Amino acid sequence: MPDRFANTQPSLSGPAASGFAVTPNDATDLPETTRALYVGIGGNMAVRMLSGETLTLSNLSAGSLLPLRVTRVMSSGTTASAIIGLV
Repeated sequence: MPDRFANTQPSLSGPAASGFAVTPNDATDLPETTRALYVGIGGNMAVRMLSGETLTLSNLSAGSLLPLRVTRVMSSGTTASAIIGLV
């Protein structure tokens, strides 16, 4: 399948080109820093931002797309599930 954008430089404002399932873990970083997170099943989500800050995002709705640069999703404080990291 042709990709008319194959020769353009990806940017943070462009669409994600890849993704991975996120398993919340208090001790392990994600395989890549995200450009966004998709929340399949709503709830709270505790994250470590690229800056190193730890935040808890409360009452996220199912289907939320959050444009966040995240290095870790913690299991402590996270009740949301079916989380996808987009890069």
